[in-house]
Amino acid sequence: MTSVRVLVGTKKGAFVITSDGARKKWKVSEPHFAGWEIYHLKGSPVDPDRIFCSQSSGWFGQIIQRSSDGGKTWEQPGTPTGQRTATPEGMPMGESNKFVYEGDPGTHLWYDGTQHPWEFKRVWHLEPSLTDPDTVYAGVEDAAIFRTTNGGVTWQELPGLRSAKGQLWQPGAGGMAVHTIVLDPSDSQRIYIAISAAGAFRTDDGGQTWKPINKGLVSQYQLPDPDADVGHCVHRIAMHPQRPGVLYMQKHWDVLRTDNAGEMWSDIGGNLPTDFGFPIDIHAHEPETVYVVPITSDSLHYPPDGKLRVFRSKSGGHEWEPLTKGLPQEHCYVNILRDAMAVDQLDDCGIYFGTSGGQVYCSPDGGDTWQAIASHLPGVLSVEVQTLS
Repeated sequence: MTSVRVLVGTKKGAFVITSDGARKKWKVSEPHFAGWEIYHLKGSPVDPDRIFCSQSSGWFGQIIQRSSDGGKTWEQPGTPTGQRTATPEGMPMGESNKFVYEGDPGTHLWYDGTQHPWEFKRVWHLEPSLTDPDTVYAGVEDAAIFRTTNGGVTWQELPGLRSAKGQLWQPGAGGMAVHTIVLDPSDSQRIYIAISAAGAFRTDDGGQTWKPINKGLVSQYQLPDPDADVGHCVHRIAMHPQRPGVLYMQKHWDVLRTDNAGEMWSDIGGNLPTDFGFPIDIHAHEPETVYVVPITSDSLHYPPDGKLRVFRSKSGGHEWEPLTKGLPQEHCYVNILRDAMAVDQLDDCGIYFGTSGGQVYCSPDGGDTWQAIASHLPGVLSVEVQTLS
């Protein structure tokens, strides 16, 4: 029997929410890693019970956790059984928690325009391989991409990314991080990533070399040259596996689309009430059906008019309709972050998102109606969904 498992990262722990295929009754787990920021957790497409988790603390640092039983139990993969996982002071140990830049990482632009050394802070995003349960990519702050091929025991940087004009990258309000990693199912050598605030990039050789793919992006309020090759604050990109050359983007301002693997982007914001926002996602079975959550502005991180509305386009952009049934339509001042929207693979595609107010919403019918499947959680940082047989 088909079931659904929703993996939720929050500011104070991870939660696993489960239901059968009807998606009417939901069970919410107790918090895993309570008190820690969980930027992201995601399961392997090859082995769904293998889940990787980024556990982070501004005080204690970064920990990678791995589950082999669907999130019931966890281990730090780089720490042998029986050995300590932390120092007496609470600092994490183990090879799986070490993210070291290759060679001399050099410098990047700082907020004031001066050069600043690269400093590892945390893992923002984990993207398991489409074909190998032991291979995972990690997007980190300061912006870089790492890869493990041994199930998270050790991590190695793919330093070619920082060679793509890294000295010109600059942090946005939330830092400078690789927050999105998209693997091309038709070409194992092609990977897309997005960085705030540097832009979108693509590799066609498995991560050895990278190129900026930002033509068509305009950032008139952010950059001296609004058409610059790098420096754009991309919030999220999404791809449908049936059409890997077509990608959608939610930028700091603007919703965009490319039909040629990022060589050129065009604006598809159309009739949206505002084209500022963070997440963007695509219906599992309809490559032209796209979802965004408009947010008032870059200084007012809540929905316009206090109405929580998901907008859907069934034509690949330009024409959008508000989806409101079951969502609060007054006095709602929450935010939805870039990694906090996902879809399931059931025949009636489910759409999910989490809010800074601790709610997780599900639409079991492609956005027509919504229900809160969890409330009163800590602020939600990420949402991923597994469809299980």
